[in-house]
Amino acid sequence: MSVLEGFLLGLLQGVSEFLPISSSGHLKLAQKLFGLSEVPLLYDVFLHLATLLAVIIFFRKKIWTLLCTFVNLFRKKNNAGQSDETQILKQKNDRAYLLAIIIATFITGVIGICTSKLLDEDLFPLKLVCAGFIVTAVFLILSSFVEKINSRKNFQSEEVQEKPIKWYQALIIGFAQGLGTLPGISRSGSTIAGGLFCGINRETAGEFSFIVSIPAILGAFILELKDLGEVSSAVGVWPVVAGCVSAFVSGYLALMLLMKLIKKGHLEWFAVYLIPLGIAGLFVF
Repeated sequence: MSVLEGFLLGLLQGVSEFLPISSSGHLKLAQKLFGLSEVPLLYDVFLHLATLLAVIIFFRKKIWTLLCTFVNLFRKKNNAGQSDETQILKQKNDRAYLLAIIIATFITGVIGICTSKLLDEDLFPLKLVCAGFIVTAVFLILSSFVEKINSRKNFQSEEVQEKPIKWYQALIIGFAQGLGTLPGISRSGSTIAGGLFCGINRETAGEFSFIVSIPAILGAFILELKDLGEVSSAVGVWPVVAGCVSAFVSGYLALMLLMKLIKKGHLEWFAVYLIPLGIAGLFVF
């Protein structure tokens, strides 16, 4: 792999990781077009780590709040005191948020283990990847339709936005993220859609989708560390560096764009791209 190819793959990863169009699916298509069939899975995980850094920086305030909440779980005294009801309620919601992350991550892990054998190229051909693009498009269209119905029922009110994520909503999002481990099915698209399906407002669904990706990506990286030497021999150091830098920069910009689109409720726009791509791929591959 050349440095230019590494840069382009990183650019593709950064854009497609956050936009709901499936980064793993696009990387498989790109590797096929570039003739890079021997690229190890750990290289993809390195690119995911670069985009993970973009997530941490973008949502740094929320992540810091959750870390403080986690630390406070082991303290005897409540930092909010007994008189500040608003702060106590906020801490309660933050604890529920942490629990939701744990539940969703557990469900994702179980599904990921079950589907890991399908990630082999022989068992998961490009036709299924292209079919996954169409499935993602359907998720986005249906979730936008459901969200607009919920919005008319005042599900987008400030009162709803303050409610914590419930355990059954975390189950649904975790299941959706598990499906997103399959190439062609967007992780961000499926988790955001899952959140909208179960009544979570747009902004919270988008935020939770990316924050819950942190333990999933770190877990995948740890599992693939055994291939570290393979990355060095099959890809090279500088293509990895170029890919990670371009993935981080493009990922951060794509995340900014997506969060704006989520607030406006325009996720279905990406279906206009995914459906023709999926149909074309079914005929080509």
